[in-house]
Amino acid sequence: MSSLQALIFDVDGTLADTERDGHRVAFNQAFEHAGLDWNWSVELYGKLLAVTGGKERMAYYLEKFNTSFPTDDKTPQMIKELHQSKTDFYTKLLSTGAIPLRPGVKRLIHEARKQGLRIAISTTTTPANVTALLEHALGEGSTDWFEVIAAGDIVPAKKPAADIYVWALEQLKLKPEDCLAFEDSLNGVKSSLGANLKTIITINGYTKSDDFTGASLVLDQMGEPDNAFTTISGDNFGASYINLDLLKKIHAA
Repeated sequence: MSSLQALIFDVDGTLADTERDGHRVAFNQAFEHAGLDWNWSVELYGKLLAVTGGKERMAYYLEKFNTSFPTDDKTPQMIKELHQSKTDFYTKLLSTGAIPLRPGVKRLIHEARKQGLRIAISTTTTPANVTALLEHALGEGSTDWFEVIAAGDIVPAKKPAADIYVWALEQLKLKPEDCLAFEDSLNGVKSSLGANLKTIITINGYTKSDDFTGASLVLDQMGEPDNAFTTISGDNFGASYINLDLLKKIHAA
């Protein structure tokens, strides 16, 4: 049995609850800025989350939900420009401190660093979004704490494909059995399990009804010593919050 050597984190919904009050809001700001009458409600955005990647999500919206909007060979460029605008609005939103890290995340990252455990990111969001969240929520220079940041279009096939995790493992020069993954969604757990990674899930409002079959542990949050998590499925080994002791037990199980 190999020892636990690295933790690989998804970002949106896992490190911070960014989707509903972050990305969705920024998309709507970008649409308004471009003079479009598109508006993604909380309910509609939940449906659009079936597709990972912002550019892909806009294409899906036009294909399935706004079919009357005229599209042509210039549409991909329009989507690309909208996505860049959305990223700008999103990073400005993060700079206000409006989107904090979820309970337990900051503590766990600091604990991992203190004990010499390697940490990495595996996400479909853009590198700029990752940097903005980390720098504003964890502090300046915190991006450098993560040995590998696998983000955005670094692989062509996004989650639920396993490619982004496979790439991260290659960069870390580690095997799946050396690591644990943290996810929050069906597409995420399909991706991590597809790369043969044991996975811990912290659900959010959009993903609470997803099927997490195969995950080692499914929780409502990572928890804190004074703010216990609720276990939805899996063995928590008597713990009330995620720390390295619990993670080592999950890894060894």
